[in-house]
Amino acid sequence: MSPPFGSLIFNGAMIWCSIGAAFPVAASSLTPEMINAAPLDVIPAIYTPTPKDIDPTFTASTALISVDPAAVALPFDTNTPSASVARLQVLLDRAGASPGVIDGLDGGNLRSALAAFEAMQGLNVDGKIGSQVIDAIDDPKQVIGSYVITGQDISVVVGAIPKDYAQMAQMKYLGYATVTEGLAERFHMGEDFMKALNPNARYVEGETIFVADLGVNKTGKAVRLEVDKTQGQIRAYAADDSLLVAYPATIGSETNPSPSGTHTVKTVVLNPEYTYNPKVNFQQGNNDSVLTLPPGPNGPVGTVWIDLSEPTFGIHGTPEPSRIDKTGSHGCVRLTNWDAEELAKLLTKDVLVEFM
Repeated sequence: MSPPFGSLIFNGAMIWCSIGAAFPVAASSLTPEMINAAPLDVIPAIYTPTPKDIDPTFTASTALISVDPAAVALPFDTNTPSASVARLQVLLDRAGASPGVIDGLDGGNLRSALAAFEAMQGLNVDGKIGSQVIDAIDDPKQVIGSYVITGQDISVVVGAIPKDYAQMAQMKYLGYATVTEGLAERFHMGEDFMKALNPNARYVEGETIFVADLGVNKTGKAVRLEVDKTQGQIRAYAADDSLLVAYPATIGSETNPSPSGTHTVKTVVLNPEYTYNPKVNFQQGNNDSVLTLPPGPNGPVGTVWIDLSEPTFGIHGTPEPSRIDKTGSHGCVRLTNWDAEELAKLLTKDVLVEFM
């Protein structure tokens, strides 16, 4: 959804071919042509995780454990990136129903995004893939395009980021550790997935690589947000109560729960510094004094801080987009940096934020 820096090169025509997309596709064998032509109706209607010790081409376990074959989504292996899932993820991202990281893998974030898309379209909301959903979202335009790496892509790379806050506080900018990390985030992709699409890339200035063709940011004005703890999702609504956007989110944890009830947006800060105070927040390592960490996508709150009326709580980005809705937070609400940046542009002071 975020517009990239540099130039996307669009190939006008689609390339259609027989790719056997009903079967698992190894990440290393994915190509832009395969993803652009991948059918959506081969994705199971309901997400059923494939046990990692099940061979997806058989109904018997390869390990000495008891597994009900009916519980396995055969022949669709949810542990292996799929061209069809990758295509669906890009289409959902464009529609404002964010699946989080585009990686070709089915899962909870994808299904929550599907449910949000159904709500946007006025369809029955069940998170299932069926003919109505496919008809509403399918698009003949490519979902994978090409991009020329720019000097700016290189300039935001600062090398390895320390884990210790005291060491981080000594840096001027918490940028990207590698060029591939920065490019993957810019195009909402998993780093491994991007590398699989570009097996021979050197990731240098002037080089052309394949990336997700995202379109443009959603626009509009949000008047209220729903922070859904059960679904692990933030939803933004317009004045007419239509759903503008939906994002996967990490919402607190058992030891550090998020707030309850209704609050409001106080302010939105882009590229924020982060003030660490162990007496107010949490204890990080052996750091027992107040520290000011510089801004950057690899900072503790990523590239956006949306301050809430509940003291010390906010909605923010993250240095680890692939872990959204998979690990707990210190009470706040985490989004991928790109989703937080898009949401920030839809908000104004005093927008209602309801924790559900």
